[in-house]
Amino acid sequence: MANITVLGSGFGALTTVRELRRSGVRDEITVISPRDELHYLPSSIWLPAGLRKGPELKIPLSHFFAEHRVRHVKASVTGLSADGRVVKTEAGEFANDQLVIATGGRFIRKLPGIEHALIPCEGVAVGEEIARRLDAMSGGTIAVGFGANPNEPGAVRGGPMFEFLFIIDSLLRRQGRRERFKLIFFNPSTRPGQRLGDKAVDGLLAEMARRGIETRLGHKMVRFEADKVVTEGGEFAADLILFMPGLTGPAWLAEADLPLSPGGMIAADEKCRVKDRPNVWVVGDSGSFPGPDWLPKQAHQADLQAKAAAENIAAVLKGGAPTVDFKPELICIVDMLDTAMLVYRSEKRSFLGPKMKIFHWLKRYFEGHYLRTYR
Repeated sequence: MANITVLGSGFGALTTVRELRRSGVRDEITVISPRDELHYLPSSIWLPAGLRKGPELKIPLSHFFAEHRVRHVKASVTGLSADGRVVKTEAGEFANDQLVIATGGRFIRKLPGIEHALIPCEGVAVGEEIARRLDAMSGGTIAVGFGANPNEPGAVRGGPMFEFLFIIDSLLRRQGRRERFKLIFFNPSTRPGQRLGDKAVDGLLAEMARRGIETRLGHKMVRFEADKVVTEGGEFAADLILFMPGLTGPAWLAEADLPLSPGGMIAADEKCRVKDRPNVWVVGDSGSFPGPDWLPKQAHQADLQAKAAAENIAAVLKGGAPTVDFKPELICIVDMLDTAMLVYRSEKRSFLGPKMKIFHWLKRYFEGHYLRTYR
C-alpha cells in the first residue's frame, strides 16, 4: 500500500485529501502541518464589522481526518530530500510514495518599514487586530493597498484589500462617523486589479470615487513609517496602514532542491506535476503554473488544482498516466458589507455582475456550504 503525503492543512491540501478518497484511493494518507485546524481567511474581511468572530473562523479538523482516514503529523516542514521522497520536519523525517505540496505562499516582507503595516491574510489574529484598531480610532487616515512579486506577476492577492477598503467605508458610514476619516487606496499600478478584467477595474475605481475614497496610483512604494506611506510619487500621512505584499514560495524551499520559478515558487505543469520530480505534485500558492495571464492565486483555484492532482495521483496508483489538466477559473465576489460585485473569468467567457445585495448573501452562503464539509 502506497503512502501519499500532503503538506499543509489549507484549501488545496484538504481538497486533495477529499478528492483522493472520492477517486477511490484507499492508500495511506499522511497530512503534515503545524496545526489541525482550517483557518477560513476569506471571511476575515468581516471581522472589523463584527459579522464574524475569530474563533468562528478556526475549524477543528479532527472529524475530517477521522472520516477520511488521515494520519496527521503536527509539525512544520523544514525541507525535502531524496528528490521529494523524504519530508524533513521539526518532528523528524517521513518517507512517501506520492507527495503533494500545499503549504501556501509566503508574503514578501522586504519593503522597509513593513512592520508598521497590518497584513490581513497573514491570519485571523490580524483581522481581529484591524477590528481593535479601527474601533479605537476616533478619526484619521486609513491607507489600504497591495503590492506584487515583480518576478511572478500572478503572485498577487488584491481582492481582499478591495474588500477591506469598501467594508471599512461601509462600516464607518453605518456607525455615523465616516466624515471623521480619510480613506486612501494606493497601488503601484495605474490599473489595480487588472487580473479581474478591464470592466471590473473600471467598476472598482468608480466605486472608490463614488464613496469619496482617495487614490494614489502608479507609483512604486518606497517605505512605510509609523504614520505615513512613502512612494516614488510622494508621501501621505496614515494612522492605520493595511497592506498586502506580493507572494513568493515558502521559506523551507531553500532546503528542498526543487525547480523554482523566477519568483521563487515551485515550477509545475498544467497537471500539477513538479518538473523533473516524479510523483511530486504542487497545488495552490506554493506553485507557479502555466495558464492565462489572469490565472488567480485564491482558494477556488487551489481547489481546482487539488482536484486535478488527486485524479492524476489516482491514475498513477492504478498504473496509468496522469491525463487531467487543472481548470483555470477566477470567481471573485468583492464584498462591501451590505452589497457585493461578482467577477467571473474562464478560458471561454467572462462575466461582471452589477453591485447587488444578493452577491453579499451568496458569499455568506458559500462560506457555510464550504465549511460544512469540515465541521
